[in-house]
Amino acid sequence: MADADTNADDAPTPGDRLTIYADYVCPFCYLGTRSLEQYREERDEPLDVEWHPFDLRRGKRNPDGSIDREADDGKDDQYYEQARQNVRRLQAEYDVEMAQEIATDVDSFDAQVASWYVKREYPEQWDAFDESIYTALWQDGRDIGDVDVLATLAADADLPTDEIRDAVADEGIRAALEDRFAAAQQAGITGVPTFLSDGHVARGAVPPEHLERLVEGQ
Repeated sequence: MADADTNADDAPTPGDRLTIYADYVCPFCYLGTRSLEQYREERDEPLDVEWHPFDLRRGKRNPDGSIDREADDGKDDQYYEQARQNVRRLQAEYDVEMAQEIATDVDSFDAQVASWYVKREYPEQWDAFDESIYTALWQDGRDIGDVDVLATLAADADLPTDEIRDAVADEGIRAALEDRFAAAQQAGITGVPTFLSDGHVARGAVPPEHLERLVEGQ
């Protein structure tokens, strides 16, 4: 979500920075990024956005990295019905169409590995790749846990598909990302999306005016 082509005159000032922790599989993260885009479109100055991945399924993972679908995470049918209602409300508020309201059967770990690799190695193309992952899941209903889907998205963003496949399978990269997830939790990040700016925090898919106050201190 960061601006790729800004010159020195347009560079964000120290107060024009926002950090977001997000998981692609979270519908509120998708809606939160839509709110963020609306806010950025209304700004006169560029906004530097720093992305941090977060694994919502972390507490349900088996030692081999798979998800234990039977693990009790305290989320029952009533929780998911309320979540769907909130998603529908925010869809209307932000004028966003979505192919699905929740995606409990999708594992985003591989997508986050691929995205993190692209962010480090091909930062100028990350913005488009990040957006394409959200679009694939929430607009097109595709399984972003499928490496073939990720390779297709990479190709569409002019990224080397073999590198993306290798990165997803690289145990060292996967372990490093696990460390980042653990560090986020130790830093007090317990849910997503979480937005931070200059020591202030906003949690959830907050509206653009809330992000404006967070960043600009109004």
